[in-house]
Amino acid sequence: MNNKHYTDKTLSRILLEDNVTCYPLGQRVIILEISGDISLTKQQKIWSLASLALENEEVHEVVPGMNNLSIILKTPMRYFGEIRPFFENIWSKSKSFVPEPRQIEIPVKYGGQYGPDLMDVALYTQLTPNQVIEKHSSEIYTVFFLGFKPGFPYLGGMSKAIATPRKEVPRNLVPAGSVGIGGEQTGIYPTAAPGGWQLIGQTEVALFTPHETHPTLLRPGDQLKFIPVEVLT
Repeated sequence: MNNKHYTDKTLSRILLEDNVTCYPLGQRVIILEISGDISLTKQQKIWSLASLALENEEVHEVVPGMNNLSIILKTPMRYFGEIRPFFENIWSKSKSFVPEPRQIEIPVKYGGQYGPDLMDVALYTQLTPNQVIEKHSSEIYTVFFLGFKPGFPYLGGMSKAIATPRKEVPRNLVPAGSVGIGGEQTGIYPTAAPGGWQLIGQTEVALFTPHETHPTLLRPGDQLKFIPVEVLT
C-alpha cells in the first residue's frame, strides 16, 4: 500500500473464503464482507479483524458494521491487488474475539407518549402490550455495532416473538432516547432523527455526548438489559 495513483482496473474483489470477500470503495477504503445470516459469532470475527487491521501502520481507521468491516487507509492504494497479502494475513490470524463485557442497564418508560407504536407491535405479534414489554425487557442484548447515528446501537438477542417490520412511512422526527423495534432487532435513538422503527418506549440515558473524551456510552460487545421503570398501556 502506498500513495501512488490507483491504476488497477481489473481486480474488483478478493475471495478469502467462499463467503468472505474484500472489495475497494474508492482509493482509500476497503470493505471486508462476510455473507449469510447475522450472528454473534460473525460479529466477534469482525471485531477480531478490526483489532488486527489497526496493527498495520497503513491503516488510519476501522469501522465495524453488520457482517462487514470498513478499513480506511492513510494513503491511497496504487492498485487493489497489492493488498491481498495483508487481508490473507489478518484473516488467517483472526479468531472469534470476545471483548471484556460491560453490563449496562437502560431504564425505559414503555408505552403511552413514550412508546406510541407499542399497541401496533402487540397487534402485529398477537401479544398483549404487557407481553411485548415483558419479552423485550427480559433479554440480555449484545451490542453488535454502532451505526446510522453516532452512538446508535444495533442489538442482537431480541426475541423473534416481538419482531415487527419497520413502518412503511418513516417519521420525520424520532425523539432522542426512543427505544424501537426494526425487524428482528431493537435499538435506541441517541439523538433526535428521522426514523422508521416501531417505537415502544423511551429512556433518559444519554447515549451520545459529543464533547466527552468517549462520546458514545456503548461499544461493540457490551451486554445491555432494558429495565422497565414506567409502563403506560
